[in-house]
Amino acid sequence: MATLLHLDSSVFPEEGSASRAVTAAFRAAWQAEHPEGTVIYRDLAADPLPHLDGTAASAGFSDPATHTPEQQTAFALRTRLAEELEQADAVLIGAPMYNFTIPSTLKAWIDQALIMGRTGGAEPSAKGTPVTVVASRGGAYGPGTPREGFDYVQNVLQVLLGDGFGLDVDFIVPELTMAPANPAMSELIPLYEASREKALAEAATKGREAAARAAA
Repeated sequence: MATLLHLDSSVFPEEGSASRAVTAAFRAAWQAEHPEGTVIYRDLAADPLPHLDGTAASAGFSDPATHTPEQQTAFALRTRLAEELEQADAVLIGAPMYNFTIPSTLKAWIDQALIMGRTGGAEPSAKGTPVTVVASRGGAYGPGTPREGFDYVQNVLQVLLGDGFGLDVDFIVPELTMAPANPAMSELIPLYEASREKALAEAATKGREAAARAAA
């Protein structure tokens, strides 16, 4: 049975979130192809994971037989997150840009789920799994824009997900999402609307493609 791991990290509900609207479109397309499939869903904003601390980190580098009760509890969570990733045929992540980078709640998931010698290292256990990242942002950060070079979402996640976990990373990028709410950006609303429609169409297409890949 096909399995999708879906993570959202926007602090806003779907009706007020650009990333959640697009991840919802991807998930709907995926589920239409796999109505009996399994979706493992984590809302990292509504139910945040603990940030990695010394207890959880040290447990990842020590023999489980030597773990203290506190390490056992911390490592049980890390193990569960690793298992969810390993079970997935495809991964979907909503990663809005906050202050030029990813939400801390998403970084917490990465830090907890990345276990050297298992999900990370020379032969990551989920290597090659496709991951689609919806990297929404309030402005525009592409080549030639005033804030070119300020994007620490795509480059960071390409390294962490691609090099760290060995995943096959793809991005959908809805831009200018603050245009409808910011009077200074009002002239950019048509570009925002075009970007949004493009992102939703990409999500539907990529959701179907991920479903077909899982069925192959």
